[in-house]
Amino acid sequence: MSSPFLSLRNVTVRHLNHVIFRDLSFEAQKGQHWAVVGESGSGKTSLLQAIAGKLSVVGGEVTHAFYQEYVQEHAVSDPLFTFKDLISEVGQRHSFKNFSTNSSNFYYQQRYHATDVEDAPTVEDYLSSTRPVEEGDAYWTYAQVVETFALQELLSKELIKLSNGETKRLLMAAALLKNPKLLLLDMPLTGLDVASRANFNHLLTQIIASGVTVVMATTADEVPPAITHVVVLHQGKLVSAQARKSFDQNGFQPDSHENIDLNLLKELLSSELPSEFDTIVELKNVSVEYGGKAVLQQVNWKIQQGERWALLGPNGAGKTTLLSLLNGDNPQAFSKDITLFDRKRGTGETIWDIKKKIGFVSPELFQFFPYQQTCLQVVESGLYDTLGLFKKSVPENAAKAMKWLELLGIGQEAQKNLRLEPASTQRLCLLARALIKNPPLLILDEPCQGMDAQQQHRFQQIMEAICAHSNTTLIYVTHYQREIPNCVTRMLKLENGKVVQATGSACIS
Repeated sequence: MSSPFLSLRNVTVRHLNHVIFRDLSFEAQKGQHWAVVGESGSGKTSLLQAIAGKLSVVGGEVTHAFYQEYVQEHAVSDPLFTFKDLISEVGQRHSFKNFSTNSSNFYYQQRYHATDVEDAPTVEDYLSSTRPVEEGDAYWTYAQVVETFALQELLSKELIKLSNGETKRLLMAAALLKNPKLLLLDMPLTGLDVASRANFNHLLTQIIASGVTVVMATTADEVPPAITHVVVLHQGKLVSAQARKSFDQNGFQPDSHENIDLNLLKELLSSELPSEFDTIVELKNVSVEYGGKAVLQQVNWKIQQGERWALLGPNGAGKTTLLSLLNGDNPQAFSKDITLFDRKRGTGETIWDIKKKIGFVSPELFQFFPYQQTCLQVVESGLYDTLGLFKKSVPENAAKAMKWLELLGIGQEAQKNLRLEPASTQRLCLLARALIKNPPLLILDEPCQGMDAQQQHRFQQIMEAICAHSNTTLIYVTHYQREIPNCVTRMLKLENGKVVQATGSACIS
């Protein structure tokens, strides 16, 4: 058997007052590259964090043998050098900082305010600040990562302006620029378009060939061929570990017999009927530029009430900017020929007039949402269009929020702090926050990110029922064909800021 690379022996892992793992054992040998799979909340992210030394191990032993080997082979003079210096991570959230304080996180909507955008580093700034563990003949150089991740055209772009997929590429590049011995990837395919996902295995093969060991959390149906082994977690327990060729992903199919509470959904939909409009959205020859670069070019789009649209396109196509013009976040909307809810923008309506008619969820909202409140408070805040609950809770509204949590299958999490919940639960809470006011327009930007198969199945049932029993208008963004609800019958596709296809049916090409 090959030499051990990393091992966890009978570890008990605790975070705050919660035991995440008890007596868990896991070992990776040299030459092995692991995928960690399991249902949402099974402990995938926590296992990566335990390996990275970010969680408290209160029992058992974690051995980073690759660190001990490195110290023996290199003259390490820095007394603060630890195994953590040999590990790179790419998580589900970034931790970008502004220039002015180097401690202030970006905020939601910052990308649309010129003076605050200038306070954000560029891609080049970010990469230049990343230093490898050792100088010399490193494989992953600045030039190498820029070429591998196609970052040349993004170098002068501020971090805050990057799309979800572009951000993921940058984080991968920066992680490899350290030339780590161990690379930990938490749901790395999340947010990537079809072409980027298809290229991921080639990239992973290149990373492995450079001498980096990979451990990644992913879904059961997206284990790349370059991965050699799979470990399965369930409710904080390791239930199996096997070679990839022996892993059967069919055991992770959703239970199609589980049905939502349709009576409860009808009750929630009837509690506040959407207002009636003729035209929900109309854009006429809308163009947007940032720094002299066209982000949207002559976009025309009209949406009537009750229509259900898929908004498609690769990473960086302009989808996020287009949506920002609709949901009140982008101040450029006032100077464009845009009609929302039968009223032309810039004719006296406020941002709050717009937002109260829209239920919205997106990867950016997930990234920047304040997470200090309970799940129930977060959902109730959707009725007030605030990022969290900043007024006294109204019992009637809290009860409605509770029903939405129950409908989405997470009612038991209502009183728990959102920041302590798995990413999938956090996303479901933000989804419930968008749905709770039964708005005339739902804008769902990659709503299934991070959900397991069962959660996706439940959510699709809810969307189909909402479309069947209401006149709600829907704009649905995704990079996965299978996620598009059957009720979506129209499609607008963007590439490089231009409309390249508009049809009466939704299909990802």
